[in-house]
Amino acid sequence: MRRVALEGSFAAAEAARIADVDVIAAYPITPQTHIVERLAEMVADGELDAEYIDVESEHSALSCLLGASAVGARTFTATAGQGLELMHEVLYIASSMRLPIIMAVANRALSAPLSVWGDHSDAMAVRDSGWIQVFAENSQEVSDLILWAFRVGEDRKVLFPVMVHLDGFHISHVTEPVLLPDKEEVDRFLPPYCYPLPLDPDRPVTMGAYGPPEIYSEAKKAQEVALRESKEVILRGWEEFRDAFGRSYSPVELHPPQGAKTLLLTMGSFSETAQLAVDQKRRKGEDVGLLSIRLWRPFPFEELSGAARDAHTLIIFDRSISFGGPGGPVACEVKSALYSEQRRPKVVSFIGGLGGRDVSQKEFEQMIDRGVEIVEKGSLGMYETIGIRD
Repeated sequence: MRRVALEGSFAAAEAARIADVDVIAAYPITPQTHIVERLAEMVADGELDAEYIDVESEHSALSCLLGASAVGARTFTATAGQGLELMHEVLYIASSMRLPIIMAVANRALSAPLSVWGDHSDAMAVRDSGWIQVFAENSQEVSDLILWAFRVGEDRKVLFPVMVHLDGFHISHVTEPVLLPDKEEVDRFLPPYCYPLPLDPDRPVTMGAYGPPEIYSEAKKAQEVALRESKEVILRGWEEFRDAFGRSYSPVELHPPQGAKTLLLTMGSFSETAQLAVDQKRRKGEDVGLLSIRLWRPFPFEELSGAARDAHTLIIFDRSISFGGPGGPVACEVKSALYSEQRRPKVVSFIGGLGGRDVSQKEFEQMIDRGVEIVEKGSLGMYETIGIRD
């Protein structure tokens, strides 16, 4: 294992290289372009023995990987924002056909107005596409989670595609120290990909056929059951990653481990800034904690309930708007997940950091103060915004 300085995009590319991918198909789009540029260099320079397919769109990129994965190739791509939306149709095909394509998504705001900067609006637009989805907080997690994604997605009990979300620019273009494992270490952790039903002219199978009303509902139910049951392998994959490389991951993380009466909930890179705010509050004697979600799909119902069970106030920070809805998408999902709990916290929804706008430590501290105030006054509404000028 070696320690190197890498921007988040290069950390993603290095993970794909060490995983020894067979086929990469990609179309460049800011802010993920550095990922596929670096992979193209690796293939051209002989650092990676893989087929690199230049395509005319993100729709074509994912379509190419459908075929490549179906014949048994280990596949990888990356995209962001509008590119993920152009893939939207094909996302559902990959998951329903149970093809374990791995994709890094450098999260980017959706236009209009046109923005190349990051938020979570693209991720929220595809949350129901049937992919396993995780959020990274930094470049180290990007590298680790991509290696883990291959291990989990390709497991015969899973066979689902996996998205690893990394915040555009805040991770993709920030250089940080990253521990990269040796190829031999990864080979012990990640077995060769062996798709159980590969396309083969000598043994023809039908994939993606018509599903008339008589079978469509059952097919979708089976897919949903399988995605939920993948959680067992997801958790085991993180245990195996810890044993192999010494770093631990879990569906949600809580700091301090238990007991805080007020919790701030975040996802992605802003969790690290939020942690500074929480630590500052705790130094002042305030009973505050941070709850961060890593596993987005399948949703970590049990872990979330356990982490929030002692809280009186749960302040949720979203980086996306659910237009016309009662709050941010994450807030809505968390409320739904906690609905049946007898002792559930009061949930306050905040939205900010849209289109790449920073949210400072001070603003997170203000968010905590305002959330507590709202609960104390009993004035729970839909949501409030952070850092928006009137």
